[in-house]
Amino acid sequence: MRDPTGFLREEYEQLRTADLDWKIRALGGPSAPWSSIDGKRVLMLCSNNYLGLSNHPKVKAAAAAAVASHGAGSGSVRPIAGTMDLHLELERRLARFKDAEASLVYQTGFATNAGLIPQLAGEGDLIISDELNHGSIIDGVRLSKAERGVFRHRDMADLEVVLAKAEEHTPAYRRILVISDGVFSMDGDIAPLDQIARLGAAHGAMVYVDDAHGEGVLGEGGRGIVSHFHLSRREVQVEMGTFSKAFGVVGGHISGSRDLVNFAYNRSRTWLLSGSHPPAVVAACTAAIDVLETEPEHVRRLWAHTKRFKGALSSAGFDVGRSETPIVPVIVGESSRAKALSERLFELGVFALPIVYPMVAKEKARIRTILNAALTDEDVGFAIAAFEKAGRELQILH
Repeated sequence: MRDPTGFLREEYEQLRTADLDWKIRALGGPSAPWSSIDGKRVLMLCSNNYLGLSNHPKVKAAAAAAVASHGAGSGSVRPIAGTMDLHLELERRLARFKDAEASLVYQTGFATNAGLIPQLAGEGDLIISDELNHGSIIDGVRLSKAERGVFRHRDMADLEVVLAKAEEHTPAYRRILVISDGVFSMDGDIAPLDQIARLGAAHGAMVYVDDAHGEGVLGEGGRGIVSHFHLSRREVQVEMGTFSKAFGVVGGHISGSRDLVNFAYNRSRTWLLSGSHPPAVVAACTAAIDVLETEPEHVRRLWAHTKRFKGALSSAGFDVGRSETPIVPVIVGESSRAKALSERLFELGVFALPIVYPMVAKEKARIRTILNAALTDEDVGFAIAAFEKAGRELQILH
């Protein structure tokens, strides 16, 4: 009899043979500058915990207090009985932080894009996307019945061509939605959102930015890319983000007009049909906003570490690409070289994972490092020394 699940092992073995499978490593304890990975104490240089808030005393205390006052879980989805006062307070605080009329919190960042994008544009509409947008945007677009357009990465002349052709389409599109990451997670470069917004306005298109890697990093006090470019909510209609990176917890969210939020929570099935965040998560997210508003030193320290680390690696001869943020790719070429560098760094006490084909082009394999405000100056020096030593040993540096 034919085994209907035989393909599972076969396809996994194909991935493993090609060395394209993920090797899961276990984190023993908190996400901290020095972490236990598979039982080895190493310097964490690949976490999205930009500001170290996942282990901040105020954030942890808020989570514990919420369990004591509200229990371990919410008991339902948000539209039925799963919206607690804590959820509403978080959304109120987030909207104030983002200088928006309203905000809405989703279960994850992926659920935000997958749930909202297909509702914003459907049959008779057009979605135009940067070619290097995150997978959650790609999946959100695929779930839509809208037609699709792609513009070359950060190429505003190409975006303008795509928009101009869209205006000539017969029959006319009902809506046009332009979507871009704010900070691109593989290269650390920033979308020219001011130009995207200008082109969107000129062609009557709605603009949607995924600012998952910009929050806590860009803008006044870490308020994100819309703040960074001093744009208004009329210019960028949907600002999406996540609590799982600089905020140090978990969850997705959008900020914009009250009409946007009312529309989103009535139409997004990922929001409507998923259990709401437990009280500890919600309270921790609110506390993380408190920290960002009252302790600006974390953002300043993050950028100081970034400037030092990026400058040292570049001076040593490493290719750090087009990074403009604390995401610093160390591009080494072939996948085998990236994997060898990652393994040697781990032996030297630095945890930084390789990013290889098909996530990046075959000749652009890299170690993707992410700086962290909780690192000390000594930690940054340790990381630089490890990279230089491993680079010389593997003949990446000459």
